[in-house]
Amino acid sequence: MASFFSRPASGRHEFSAVLGFVWRRWCAHPGFLAWTLVGIASATVADVMMPLVAGWLVNDVSQPARHAAVHRAIWDVVGLAVLGLGGIIARRTAYIGITHLTSRVMAGIVTEVFARVQRFSSEWHASNFAGSTVRRITRGMGAVDTLGDTLLLMLVPEGIVLCATTAVLAFHWPLMGMVLAVGSAALVVLSVMLTLRYVAPSARLANAWDTRMGATLSDAVTCNAVVKACGAEAREDARLAWVAGRWRQRTVRSWLRGTDSANLQNLAALIMRMVLIAGVALLWMHGRAGPGDVAYVLTMMFVIQGYLRDIGQQISVVQRSVNEMEELVTLFHTQPAVADCPGAATLRVMQGHIRFEHVRFGYERQHGRLLFDDLNLDIAPGSKVALVGPSGSGKTTLTRLLQRLYDVQGGQITIDGTDIATVTQSSLRGQIAIVPQEPLLFHRSLAENIAYGRPDATLAEIEHAARQANAADFIARLPRGYATMVGERGVKLSGGERQRIAIARAFLSHARIVIMDEATSSLDSRSEMLVQQAMERLMAGRTVLVIAHRLSTVMGLDRIIVFRRGHVCEDGPHAVLMAREGGLYRGLFELQSL
Repeated sequence: MASFFSRPASGRHEFSAVLGFVWRRWCAHPGFLAWTLVGIASATVADVMMPLVAGWLVNDVSQPARHAAVHRAIWDVVGLAVLGLGGIIARRTAYIGITHLTSRVMAGIVTEVFARVQRFSSEWHASNFAGSTVRRITRGMGAVDTLGDTLLLMLVPEGIVLCATTAVLAFHWPLMGMVLAVGSAALVVLSVMLTLRYVAPSARLANAWDTRMGATLSDAVTCNAVVKACGAEAREDARLAWVAGRWRQRTVRSWLRGTDSANLQNLAALIMRMVLIAGVALLWMHGRAGPGDVAYVLTMMFVIQGYLRDIGQQISVVQRSVNEMEELVTLFHTQPAVADCPGAATLRVMQGHIRFEHVRFGYERQHGRLLFDDLNLDIAPGSKVALVGPSGSGKTTLTRLLQRLYDVQGGQITIDGTDIATVTQSSLRGQIAIVPQEPLLFHRSLAENIAYGRPDATLAEIEHAARQANAADFIARLPRGYATMVGERGVKLSGGERQRIAIARAFLSHARIVIMDEATSSLDSRSEMLVQQAMERLMAGRTVLVIAHRLSTVMGLDRIIVFRRGHVCEDGPHAVLMAREGGLYRGLFELQSL
């Protein structure tokens, strides 16, 4: 998978890809897009007509004040008023249209990208800071808004103005029309080249450091408890200051390059305006242009100046918005490493019979080295199985493969005879309850956290699950009971309380398969007793996999599978494994007993 910090091969490719991405989402709302374009086009046409009508007015008032001339002058004034009022109404219409268009596009993008990120693999989430991911999305969302305003409300009208005024000038004076056409084209080309070749590279680098600064902030804030425990506030301050300093250097360079580009573009626009004004002055000197013509050209130049004054800056804004959206668009182009197959069925687990058949698997970060090579396991329905072994031996990986957080590279995993690769991930994981070593809770109510796996559960069912998990008593003592908010990641609850909430969630899911990751390893004696009782009730009648760190907790389980470097080296009940001289399990158990 390509890194988000890697530079694209071509700025032009990124420019067109991002604009195409936004255009497709605009086209998904054709009514509001047409509303915006018609409104802004009408307002722009009104602006283009103003110099023409002003020229007629100058011609009329330069005539003797006869009835016909006065009558025409009055109508010219009325025309100017109508054009001005019409431009205001049309522009207001365009603003209303783009407000609805942009808000819908932004809501659709954030909803879709959130859904995609949620479905990225565990490996992807492990390799990307949460803070930097959020920053990519929020920065891209702001860029969508800016891009819409700049393209539809600024650059589109500028294009209309240039085309219309060029046509009018060419009709009266072909040479003047050619000067305006060539000058406008040269100005646009200069603006685009400066933006793409000069401004864009520095803006892209500044965005990369902006993402890194967000990641550094998120990392330190998330681990604030460790920072405090180690008295490392000053060290983290220095770390962020270093990153912020690098971000500042690259951002200043990007902003200064944008200013340089705008100044050069403004100079080019000034030269074009002066050439046109000199041209109409020469035409007047040779009797080929009257006072109204001179007034038209001068007024037209003021209109063009208003539109073209910031064209370079607007193109720079477009490119900056494109740079800021590149990482967001990359999220859309990133395919989930684990995806449902076409026509995936819904899994229904009735017994909980698990089989690993000739499974091959290795992590990408291990450069092709296999952890499991031809792994075969048969776990009978309703059995209680412990997975033990040294760190890195494959215990946790086995459970992750069972949940299909990763896809196997060979062989298959079946539940009740169904290959888990052929069913939807949501139905598979809905049939497996997880009781982790460190439960994660949402900053929501206790009732919502317990019912997270079954959001349609009634309060009575939630309370019953809490009683089974030995959680009802402490919940009853809380001021708001099941409506109590638990804080970010459940920080308002103790470790034992979080464990019992996780067990209550597992009870409520009615899953036939349960995975436990040594849920009592970091609890005090009373909390451990309550959690152990709840776990014993949870295990009844279910197929249970226990990742065991303290071997004394799995002595009574039906079966103990011992892993070493991805291979099953021992398999059997506690008594059988303890009777094996020189066995790995016996050695580990005796070491822990000491």
